[in-house]
Amino acid sequence: MIKYIPELTDIVLEEIPDRVTLAVEISNCRGSCPGCHSPFLKQDLGVELTPQAVDKLITDNFGVNCFLLLGEGKDPQALLGIAEFLKKYHPEVERAVYSGRTEVEPEIYAAFDYVKVGPYVEALGPLNEPTTNQRLYYHGEDITFRFWHKGLEKDRKD
Repeated sequence: MIKYIPELTDIVLEEIPDRVTLAVEISNCRGSCPGCHSPFLKQDLGVELTPQAVDKLITDNFGVNCFLLLGEGKDPQALLGIAEFLKKYHPEVERAVYSGRTEVEPEIYAAFDYVKVGPYVEALGPLNEPTTNQRLYYHGEDITFRFWHKGLEKDRKD
């Protein structure tokens, strides 16, 4: 079972490049990032994220084109089940997951369009810093550089 915090669910524009993203906070976090901004998410909180809840979230948030799970929870099969449900019943909505782990299983990369990996390390900075240890992949391609300043994008491509 995957649990989410309905009160923290929100539409965001900066988590996934060029997407109107519905960000869903997942509890039972397996990460242990020093300086975590949401340590309460390590607890078993919230309500089950069922297919019916996913349907309602998408219906109630017209215009979203990406569904982001901010965390994996502790039930990999349920996580993959949510991704499969989205793919089958909401193919117009891309699937994204943020993991605090350094690496995730190949099944997760296959199930989600976007996968962010890496624990937050304060000294290295967040995803929008070129020094970050975190990475965002789109269908296996590292697109982390898209978060960096425009001048740095050019430098990376050269």
